[in-house]
Amino acid sequence: MKNLLTRYLMLLLAVGCSPVEKEETEKPPNILFIMTDDHAKNAMSIYSDKLIQTPNLDRIGKEGIVFNRSYVTNSICGPSRAVFLTGKYSHVNGFRHNYDEFDSANMTYPKILRKNGYYTSVIGKWHLKSVPAGFDYWNVLIDQGDYYNPTLVEMGDTIDHVGYSTTVITDLAIETLKNKIPKDQPFCLMVQHKAPHRNWMPDTTHLALGEKVYPVPDNFYDEYENRQAAAEQDQSISRMFMSMDMKLDVDRVVETGSGGGPEGFDAVKNWKRNYERLTEEQRSRWDEYYDPISDAFFDKKLTGKELLQWKYQRYINDYLKCIISVDENVGRLLDYLEKTGELDNTLIVYTSDQGFYLGEHGWYDKRFMYEESFGMPMVMRYPKLIKPGSVNNDLVMNLDFAPTVMDLVGIETEELWQGQSLLPLMKGEEVTEWRDGVYYHYYEYPFGWHKVKRHYGMRTDRYKLIHFYNDIDKWELYDLVEDPNEMNNIYEEAEPELVVELTKRLDELQNQYGDISEE
Repeated sequence: MKNLLTRYLMLLLAVGCSPVEKEETEKPPNILFIMTDDHAKNAMSIYSDKLIQTPNLDRIGKEGIVFNRSYVTNSICGPSRAVFLTGKYSHVNGFRHNYDEFDSANMTYPKILRKNGYYTSVIGKWHLKSVPAGFDYWNVLIDQGDYYNPTLVEMGDTIDHVGYSTTVITDLAIETLKNKIPKDQPFCLMVQHKAPHRNWMPDTTHLALGEKVYPVPDNFYDEYENRQAAAEQDQSISRMFMSMDMKLDVDRVVETGSGGGPEGFDAVKNWKRNYERLTEEQRSRWDEYYDPISDAFFDKKLTGKELLQWKYQRYINDYLKCIISVDENVGRLLDYLEKTGELDNTLIVYTSDQGFYLGEHGWYDKRFMYEESFGMPMVMRYPKLIKPGSVNNDLVMNLDFAPTVMDLVGIETEELWQGQSLLPLMKGEEVTEWRDGVYYHYYEYPFGWHKVKRHYGMRTDRYKLIHFYNDIDKWELYDLVEDPNEMNNIYEEAEPELVVELTKRLDELQNQYGDISEE
């Protein structure tokens, strides 16, 4: 059998790519890409330790690099995943919202890696509707997937699994590392969890952690003054479903009309389906924990601010417990790589498809270009390149991941991507020509959930300019130094020169990325 590096170089040359110079005995780096769904930066203790401790996730950043200002191009699940894969904006890769279908003909970084000697695989949440392409092995959830006893499609075969989704996906990832990837072949393994997506069902092993009381964010009672789109959304915690989201006894919810808002047939139906998926043992543990919570709620007959506060506490407790499972299972993956001697030869990436609201502005969910959902956690570990304890404050994007991987393994494909390689930043080099603004465009309105208006915008180091369009025509401008919580829209009162300058920069970015805005 030919030396791996020789095969690697021959494959690169066969597809017209030019590798960087490598030592004859150096094995190409592996890539482990771990993505969760809707993980807020404030719920990862390397970014903020006010809510939770995530020692295993933090380890990646502490032994590598933390990107403090990492952003998405479009804060919604499927589109963000498509951008990670293609290195191109939604309007270019064709996946603008969750009602689109990803075109498998798109060039993706796993396809290129596979052509160049890598074993490529994806396990967990796919959520792009089309069949995964460019992978030696794939085993993915159907649509959003289920927290308990998930059904996955393995290379076309539908298989039911018993257990908690985060653990099941990790088990499958370790099994892939152990038994599917040839020992002499570099790998790219994408491990993509359902958690902590709505409806935040924790593993029963973490229910014993009980209920904690968390302070609400400073702008929890935001009244959305001078922000029409924010006022007209439908993702307020006050509107959460008492059955599906709060885990209350569904029959009593319907009977009493509790909760202060419409429960909705779909919410009731969805919650009954989720509950019925539990095994007898899982259901026993579930009932033991949630029945007293349900009974206490109906006894108290809460209304107004007391009800809203109660909903927040229920939401945040379940959400954070889902992340505890993520953290523990990421630890399992790190331990396995360390045990097999592959840890230090693997670029390990932890990120999320976008951020999430944990009560800021009184919300859950994502979609808006405000910092909590626009931003995403992103940490990387690769000691051959990254100095431990590195911190970066440049404006980086999910758009940058594909070109970064290509740069790391030495494949020259810059013309394929709209993003930039993060490699110089990971090395700690001073980059004088890095981007001075990030561009965003959200499309999922009026169809879909939560009634968040279509909008596009641009963020610089200090300012953010947003235009909401379609059925409204409203501009918002924020000074992120003076107003980091984005409560004061200064578009009308700002100096005209500033508005002209930012609008010009927005136009330049739209032209740069070829985005013709839909007015």
